[in-house]
Amino acid sequence: MGKYIFKSLLQVIPVLFIVSLIVFILVRVTGDPVALMLPETATAEDRAVLTEALGLDQPLYTQYVKFLGSALQGDFGQSFRYGQPALQLVLERLPASFELAVAAMFFAVLMAVPLGVISAVKRNTFTDLIISGISVIGKAMPNFWMGIMLILLFSVMLGVLPVSGRGGLSHLILPAFTLGVGLAAQMTRLIRSSMLEILSQDYIRTARSKGLGRMVVIGQHAFRNGLIPVVTIMSLQFTSLIGGTLITETVFSWPGLGQLLVVAVNTHDMAIVQAAVFVIALIVVITNILTDVAYRLLDPRIKFD
Repeated sequence: MGKYIFKSLLQVIPVLFIVSLIVFILVRVTGDPVALMLPETATAEDRAVLTEALGLDQPLYTQYVKFLGSALQGDFGQSFRYGQPALQLVLERLPASFELAVAAMFFAVLMAVPLGVISAVKRNTFTDLIISGISVIGKAMPNFWMGIMLILLFSVMLGVLPVSGRGGLSHLILPAFTLGVGLAAQMTRLIRSSMLEILSQDYIRTARSKGLGRMVVIGQHAFRNGLIPVVTIMSLQFTSLIGGTLITETVFSWPGLGQLLVVAVNTHDMAIVQAAVFVIALIVVITNILTDVAYRLLDPRIKFD
């Protein structure tokens, strides 16, 4: 396992190199950074001075080499909106996004696992029909609509939960539940399909023929093997939750990475965009490695070759 993890970490280098090249190109095609940073009243001399200060008067390959060298040192430039290093701002917002993503994943697993298993065990019954219908509705509801409805119900009408902001557990419930509902709907369908496939396997019939109880067969033999595709979707969704909770963080004024990215894109603060993309890419790679390790722990038949 150690050798596999080491080889996987080495793959981070070309991935981040490609990401750096893409970010470098996108920043330059989205507009002239000098024109975005200076007011409309700036003179040609002001533009020339800033262009030279930013190194934009040099050839592109020279700019990229300097950009890559600075990025390797964690220097993505200063945010002209906040006047602070871009990476520092991203790392300050990252814990809030992690907190929201973990809470949303917790809600999703808490809802999806029992519903998915029950739906598979009660296949083609009224219970299965109800759970499948709830899953479809949960997946179809937009996050922003769900968030607004929850605010109206629990914050405005009942007054039991705060409207927005980050604070204690009460501030976390509504945004986490908003994100968790759509994810739970997707996971419920996946768990149902996975469990149905597992329950039709020969070793499950053998376990039943030995006289093992229904709960033992489902809990010890079927459920563990049925978790492998669930782990896959959890890893994919977790990384998307880190950087993709833009709408939910905006609705609930959650001070996470998503909200920071929205402001950075709207104000063309490309230093923050560059730093955020790098951090998210690194999180994706590390999460994928941990997912592969989880596969091996769940199913010893999977080898690290």
